[in-house]
Amino acid sequence: MSGITCTAVVQRIEPAGSILVEEQVQLPSLQEHQVLVRVVRAAFNPTDAQAFDVNAFGNGAVLGCDFAGIVEEAHPTVTRYKKGDRISALVWGGEKIPVGAYSQYCIADERIAFPVAPSLDLNEAVTIPLATATAWLALLSKGCLDMSQERGKKTPVLIWGGGSTVGSFTIQLARILGLEVITTCSPRSFEVVKRHGATHAFDYKDADVVDQIQKCSPGLKHAFDTIGNAKSSTQASASMGANNGNVCTVRPGKAFTEGVASHIKITDVFVFTAFLKEHTYRQVYHWPVLPEDHKLTVELYEQIPKWVEQGTFKPQRPRKMGKLSADTVATAMQLYRDNALTNEKCVFDVGDI
Repeated sequence: MSGITCTAVVQRIEPAGSILVEEQVQLPSLQEHQVLVRVVRAAFNPTDAQAFDVNAFGNGAVLGCDFAGIVEEAHPTVTRYKKGDRISALVWGGEKIPVGAYSQYCIADERIAFPVAPSLDLNEAVTIPLATATAWLALLSKGCLDMSQERGKKTPVLIWGGGSTVGSFTIQLARILGLEVITTCSPRSFEVVKRHGATHAFDYKDADVVDQIQKCSPGLKHAFDTIGNAKSSTQASASMGANNGNVCTVRPGKAFTEGVASHIKITDVFVFTAFLKEHTYRQVYHWPVLPEDHKLTVELYEQIPKWVEQGTFKPQRPRKMGKLSADTVATAMQLYRDNALTNEKCVFDVGDI
């Protein structure tokens, strides 16, 4: 199973800074549980821009974590998929050069992927992998909010940033788990978040938003900050008042949590613990192999097709960016930096269906 050569959007380091270019790359050979996917759609995630801006992976990195397409080849150990199957999958684009979603072909772990039914548009399917796994692990992982024992109990959980893709998916998954969902977002998103399952929605810009949440849910002990900016974790944790609660931030390494009160437990979610391997980021952060997170994610991806078919889980609205190129990826990154994305996810055309 020799590696295929294809075109990808590649990060190159120049004296004046990083740039994106389109180049030919050669993918590595398939390993156990891996399939080669001809990418039809790829989607942008904030982590792509964050990694690009700090040159996290170095020269030659291919970014992009969400992709959907057609299986072209499978390692002999693969049991879930065969050539011709439509799947959507997660990869940590950039971690292993040159593997990433911003490419004509990508490599997927069969266990961290799900089949895409003919009734589901690939433009929608590609919005699901990273954000859904992030939401699921934030709610259920023992290293995050650890709410497995709260299933079906209507236990309140605050989702700070319900208008984000991660926030939207967390609301839906929390509803499926039988939790009571409180969220913050802009007023223009109130209708959407309530349709997804939020019981209460508050304007995060209100000066008294923390007081509003405390009055609404005085027993609140769980909060997930899906935004991860300089104030969001502090506000989310303050919403729990004097309760000995747990705030989980979407920022790996617990960034921007300095303002969280000392009686609040601070956790963080790192979606790539979904894979059965250890990870290192920028030679600063390290995550060991977490088999329980892997198991949780495999179980999630096994449920997604059923939930989508039943209508209990809705993909994010795709914002079609046109053909994948250095320019369209750069445009998506700038939209994120400008905070111009709400209730939508940038999706790129990579190949023909």
